[in-house]
Amino acid sequence: MPVLWQQLYASRAEGMRASDIREILKVTAQPEVISLAGGLPAPELFPIDEYRRAFEWVLEADGASALQYGPSEGYRPLREFLAQRLSGFGMRCTADDVLITNGSQQALDLMGKLFLDPGDQIVVERPTYLGALQAFNQYQPRYAVVGMDDDGMCVDDLEHTLTREDRIKFIYAIPTFQNPTGRSMSLQRRRRLVELASKYGVPIVEDDPYGELRYEGEHLPTLKALDTTGCVIYLGTFSKILAPGLRLGWIVAAPEALEAFLHGKQPTDLHTGMAQQMATYEVCKNGFVDGQVERIKAFYKERRDVMLRALEEHFPSDAHFTRPAGGLFVWAELPRTVDTRALLIDAVRDKVAFVPGQGFHPDNTGTNTMRLNFSNVPPDQLREGVRRLGHAIQRRLDTASESRVGI
Repeated sequence: MPVLWQQLYASRAEGMRASDIREILKVTAQPEVISLAGGLPAPELFPIDEYRRAFEWVLEADGASALQYGPSEGYRPLREFLAQRLSGFGMRCTADDVLITNGSQQALDLMGKLFLDPGDQIVVERPTYLGALQAFNQYQPRYAVVGMDDDGMCVDDLEHTLTREDRIKFIYAIPTFQNPTGRSMSLQRRRRLVELASKYGVPIVEDDPYGELRYEGEHLPTLKALDTTGCVIYLGTFSKILAPGLRLGWIVAAPEALEAFLHGKQPTDLHTGMAQQMATYEVCKNGFVDGQVERIKAFYKERRDVMLRALEEHFPSDAHFTRPAGGLFVWAELPRTVDTRALLIDAVRDKVAFVPGQGFHPDNTGTNTMRLNFSNVPPDQLREGVRRLGHAIQRRLDTASESRVGI
């Protein structure tokens, strides 16, 4: 008798679905497709030579430690480096406040693992990061959705949510260059958000993968830097400033919460790989990362500007798109008659791809929205990709117009 696998899965397996982005990237692997879909860093910026030298030094100087099991908390010199760097950004912490994770995606999974029972609620922005929803969904939560505008989460609506809804376990926010919209929360709203979290005793999970990638405007403090009561759990990553393939992220949290995250991490992976932690510390310890961030910012600013000019030229006049001051993404809203999931099929035929926006909405709204990435596409391909996409949109609009005339 064959095994009936679906009858054996736990109920939480219903929340484990393929990532829309990962599935789209499979389709766009063809070299002739210009992909504006993934949030991939530009490989031209990877510090390959620095890592080659660092791994050689680590293996020669202390290869046994690099290849051995390590502490679950992470490699202490790397944690000390991170604590010093984050303290320079106003987040007062020591190495004992830092837990190294296998990318910030593992940190998101730990949030669900630690906090969520089936039916518990998470407050999220609309839209929000698809990968976070994917991490949380396996723990069977509900979502209390708070809208956004160009100044980020509409925090004035949040207090009503906190008083009306039950079983809210945490607020998930990406206040700086948000994925998918590229928007940043204003300083006034940041302060109000931290104030409300403290008032109602609801922690904030601040996801900050893009915070250093500012191309214009004034630096804004993280929510963690504004936190005086320990209500903010801060997530960071090396993926956008060094290399995503190393899978190195971190959590900064109050001691009692950090200990619980440590206990949640241990049965999953025992520890994050020592070799990549030790090599990353060698790359970072003498100030390399500051210069690396400056190179990345100049590189991505050019690509952002190219995309924005192309969108102004090729998108319909009644489309709206964000003009992010940093990060990796532009968010576009098309006329309501355009379903971007259907549009994607047309666009791929035209050899261009994007991520439809509906998947970033836990309430299944946003059918006319899309996320566009500019970091991993050369300027000439950005211009051509946006041109192709603009033509595909216009064909959809023309078809819809003809249908209305026919009626």
